[in-house]
Amino acid sequence: MGRILALDIGRKRTGVAVTDPLKIIANGLSTIPTETIIDFLTRYFTKESVEIVVVGMPKQLNNQPSEAVKYVQPVINRIRKVFPNLQLELVDERYTSKMAFQTMIDGGLSKKDRQNKALVDTISATIILQSYMESKSFK
Repeated sequence: MGRILALDIGRKRTGVAVTDPLKIIANGLSTIPTETIIDFLTRYFTKESVEIVVVGMPKQLNNQPSEAVKYVQPVINRIRKVFPNLQLELVDERYTSKMAFQTMIDGGLSKKDRQNKALVDTISATIILQSYMESKSFK
């Protein structure tokens, strides 16, 4: 039984979140430079069993792909090419950055800490993963 790993792919940074082996809890793992994503995944897959990778797809309010897709899609294509047997699922990531920022406020983080974009990316990946788990009843 493997974990579920979520990616919030951005132009510069990618937030990463992962479940525990029993797929009960979603935890923020890291934020990595987007250009290193293949190396990161290769190393992570050698250490941990991953069953599914969930990727947040940026969409507009009208459900059409947002302009950010032009940065995300090439990364998804590379992941599919390098890991052809990997189960990759795309999920709507609308509002995750705003939800992450609100989570930081609710958690009492200082204004300076809330400006940490890497932390926002990690929290966004965690929100993407949690919403995926809830939609698939992994909870």
